[in-house]
Amino acid sequence: MPKKLVIIVGPTAVGKTDYSIGQALRYGSPIISCDSRQIYKEMSIGTAVPDASQLAAVKHYFIQTETVTQLYTAGKYEMQAMDLIQKLFAEGHDTLVMAGGSGFYVDAVCNGLEEIPPTNLTLRNSLMERLSEEGLGSLQAELKELDPEAYRVMDTSNTQRVVRALEVCLISGKPFSSFKQKKPKRRDFEIEKIGLTRPREELYDRINKRVVQMLDDGLLMEAKTLLPYRKYSALQTVGYKELFSYFDGICSLDEAVSLVQQHTRNYAKRQMTWWRRDPSVRWIEM
Repeated sequence: MPKKLVIIVGPTAVGKTDYSIGQALRYGSPIISCDSRQIYKEMSIGTAVPDASQLAAVKHYFIQTETVTQLYTAGKYEMQAMDLIQKLFAEGHDTLVMAGGSGFYVDAVCNGLEEIPPTNLTLRNSLMERLSEEGLGSLQAELKELDPEAYRVMDTSNTQRVVRALEVCLISGKPFSSFKQKKPKRRDFEIEKIGLTRPREELYDRINKRVVQMLDDGLLMEAKTLLPYRKYSALQTVGYKELFSYFDGICSLDEAVSLVQQHTRNYAKRQMTWWRRDPSVRWIEM
């Protein structure tokens, strides 16, 4: 029988962690995380990292393996994830389970990424300083001028995506969209994508309650310890940016919490838009 990679996708708070553990136990597989935030070791509560019992139930890969001070890219993830997948198949696994909410990471594994110019840390730091001083709108405007196609199709509220696209434009002198993968790379295993969904009001209620639980679990203190690293790309993340504004005195704690809930709901909506465009996803309502 051919080898198979089962990928569990869906919006934040839909229940991917518990569902993927069930699938992993069914297939005797570890779980390969494809979450671009749970990969950072300093960000536990705000990224909803699986708890100790969940991590004990099934071996997880790419959970809290990197540090926020080191840039981690989808290209690096593709290379490391593909190496791991081939290693696990060689060890005798017939079916592997991958789970997460990062569509760009999933696309990297399924289709591969075009060779994009490597990150220029000097330019990246300069763009992050501009982001801090001028706001995201300034970078969005420049990206729209340099690459209107990327601006049209990109989630321009995703700070990391905007910064990276603008960085590539400035380094290469070519539009970021010109590096789009023209032909997917061939993989020597089958890929099955399972999308999890819930009725919108139920999902939004789960998101609101999870944010409150994160606060109870110590998210405020976690965010405070990360204040010195706030300019790094990893910290341009919902749940931390809003609390940084609270620490700066820009808003009250209640307002910050409300913003975290709102922005998380918005993020879930964008995730669903991303996955709905993929006809290969088989949807399951939880």
